[in-house]
Amino acid sequence: MKAVFHDRFGTLDVLETRDLDVPTPTANEVRIKVRAAGVNPGDRHAIRGVPYAARLMGYGLTRPKQPVPGQDVAGVVDAVGAQVTRFEPGDEVFGWSTGTFAEYTTAPDSAVAAKPGHLTFEQAAAVPTAGFAALQAVRDVGRLEAGDSTLIIGASGGVGTFAVQIAKALGAEVTGVAGTRSLELVRSAGADHVIDYTTEDPYTGERRYDQVVDLVGAASLRRISRMLGRDGTGVIVGGSNPDSLTGMGRFTAALVLSPLLRRRLRPLFSTPSPDDLETLRRLLDDGKVLPVIDATYDLAGAADALRYVEAGHSRGKVVITV
Repeated sequence: MKAVFHDRFGTLDVLETRDLDVPTPTANEVRIKVRAAGVNPGDRHAIRGVPYAARLMGYGLTRPKQPVPGQDVAGVVDAVGAQVTRFEPGDEVFGWSTGTFAEYTTAPDSAVAAKPGHLTFEQAAAVPTAGFAALQAVRDVGRLEAGDSTLIIGASGGVGTFAVQIAKALGAEVTGVAGTRSLELVRSAGADHVIDYTTEDPYTGERRYDQVVDLVGAASLRRISRMLGRDGTGVIVGGSNPDSLTGMGRFTAALVLSPLLRRRLRPLFSTPSPDDLETLRRLLDDGKVLPVIDATYDLAGAADALRYVEAGHSRGKVVITV
């Protein structure tokens, strides 16, 4: 099979397309003929091997343990392990795995779900990582409830477009912050109000919110705290420096400053979850969430796809088609 491959950490120049053996599923795995793979900032960090502490926790100390990038996948089940009963060859699925920038990948059967029939493979591949982050930030860490107000900073990005739609599905009043060219996109995702950060400072108004979700890290934690109502929660998702030792400086600062600022500031540590994948599938099936695709690339263009995401100007998700 063809696969994107890197045998050392470094810039995107270390990526190449290689011929590799097709993987064999273990007893509880399915093998997937990949049709599309979502691209995330974390894929770029793994190729670089940053933050450096992550090399001790899974990346590999001196060379990558997982030389094929990619986590999000959508495709067709090609083979199943001896203990798999949920799926059979021919089933269309989406979910998360490792090494998805390839023609085939394997995944535990618990890590995938049936692909909603009305979604393309590209749309389905855009969901897992960004969808988990949005759902867990808005619902779990931010404790958003029906009737609450939320401000989503970075509402036009991959996580942001999901966060806007999930917050609306939960019954919240949503204000999205984005640049001029993305305001209509944020409105179409369901935002009740939009703020153009190129013409208006979103951090100086009198409005207070029950929740603020910071996906970009452009505002200080103190300013985020000032935008919160008395019982509000600020959810810190973006802004930490991946080139630092742990990459968690802003997250740590949020926990330390929260009691001093008298408002809850909580970092998001998003993790894949079979239950949350099922929740996202239901939201997709019900039409309450629809992935936004900005650009698609083929396997040979994987480095260009990662550069585009790294530049930070994508609207919605970037996907690799196979």
